[in-house]
Amino acid sequence: MKDLGLKDVPQQVEHNLAEFFTGREAAVETIGGPVAHAVSHLRNFVLNGGKRVRPTYGWAGFVGARGLDGAEDPQAVLRAVSSLELIQACALVHDDIIDASDTRRGNPTVHRALEAEHREQGMLGTAEAYGTNAAILLGDLALAWAEDMWRYSGVSQEALARAAEPWVGMRTEVIGGQLLDMMLESLGSESVEMANRVNRYKTAAYTIERPLHLGAALAGASSSLIDAFRGYGRDIGIAFQLRDDLLGVFGDPAITGKPAGDDLREGKRTELFATALDLLSQANPAGAQELRDGIGTAADEAELRRLAELIRDSGAEEAVEARIAELTRSGLDYLDGAGIDDATVEALTVLAHKATDRRM
Repeated sequence: MKDLGLKDVPQQVEHNLAEFFTGREAAVETIGGPVAHAVSHLRNFVLNGGKRVRPTYGWAGFVGARGLDGAEDPQAVLRAVSSLELIQACALVHDDIIDASDTRRGNPTVHRALEAEHREQGMLGTAEAYGTNAAILLGDLALAWAEDMWRYSGVSQEALARAAEPWVGMRTEVIGGQLLDMMLESLGSESVEMANRVNRYKTAAYTIERPLHLGAALAGASSSLIDAFRGYGRDIGIAFQLRDDLLGVFGDPAITGKPAGDDLREGKRTELFATALDLLSQANPAGAQELRDGIGTAADEAELRRLAELIRDSGAEEAVEARIAELTRSGLDYLDGAGIDDATVEALTVLAHKATDRRM
């Protein structure tokens, strides 16, 4: 693959994020030592894990729109797209609270780490409430700091104005998608269409589609090029989430860093679940009812394995694999005839397969 500098993005993002946190230390210390200690949990979470997918796509959008030939400082653009990792941190910290998850990336989730610290230090009040409340505020802080890192990255005011629409839209979409996900669980939704909406807005938009849009907008890309990037990003992003859905049921905990069957335990109304339910309702109504009754209530490994077997036997796994393949093809098709240089097409093709073929 020709080099667009993509392989260097994760390391540069790490540097930018570490520099940002260091720059905030004095202000946080002024508020109080306990706050600075709590923020160290956020810093550790942000810096000690993650593949930096969103900034990589942001940079790809900028370079692919020939931003390196323009007036924007590339280092400032890298700082700007690094801010996407703080939005990701906000989403993950809050998502783990909502799902009552114990682990993330093979380590305790932020709220569980804070909860354990409360117990170890014999602090007043309940450990669970302390961990949850502190993590909520740290997630909020990450979202606020994402705005700071973006706005004061050093890119021009003209570039910020060009990227204002996707920046505003992305934040609404990811929070709205999370809210929709939670509400569908509470409503007991069995709709494939609504599960697809969650995939689009909770994951695809802010993982691939909007980062590409942001990078291209910073570069001053044409509307036709932005449309091509967004079409690619939407379809590859949904395929990325569908892969996550499969891993959430069938993934190896040693690889995924989360317990087996976590999505089933948490009651996730994924497209995989909705597809399985639809297929079972026709071929095995009793199995459909067993799956319907078990999601969100099954707790032990035997029950979770049984639900996973029902999903696999329904044919839903194959159906979702086929949909991932279809979305990958359609996403890549958006790059044809869009006036995108060969190096960018090649790089985005490699990124698409990394996002959709992964097993971890």
